[in-house]
Amino acid sequence: MRVNELAKDLKVTADTVRFYTRTGFLKPTKNPVNGYKIYGAHDRRLMRFILSARQLGFSVDDISQILATAQRKRSPCPLVRQLIQQRLLENEKSFLDSLRLRQRMLDAISQWDRKPDQAPTGALICHLIEEFSDASNEKRTG
Repeated sequence: MRVNELAKDLKVTADTVRFYTRTGFLKPTKNPVNGYKIYGAHDRRLMRFILSARQLGFSVDDISQILATAQRKRSPCPLVRQLIQQRLLENEKSFLDSLRLRQRMLDAISQWDRKPDQAPTGALICHLIEEFSDASNEKRTG
């Protein structure tokens, strides 16, 4: 099947298929007549694996390591377990960072509701941002 057919079959964009082809994960053959890349059943299975791994938060580098381990006929399961633990820790940190940012945004909205609009001056572009005091940051440093 051609790139668009594989993409449609897996409900992804053709650019997604092309990306994983450029990474070397997919290895289509070339049609000798027209030069089109032809993806086979192996490419389809591999692409489904890649999409599943991405949905679990594995990076392209992670997937490369997993595939390399499997190609050496070794179980990638221990590596997969280790990597998912790392991705979970990263996700939890990102989640907490997002919660802190959300709180700063809520604090800003609360402060800014009580402040008037002002035109820029030579010293300030937007006084709302430049005068914003992050109460949580002041507690840590103060």
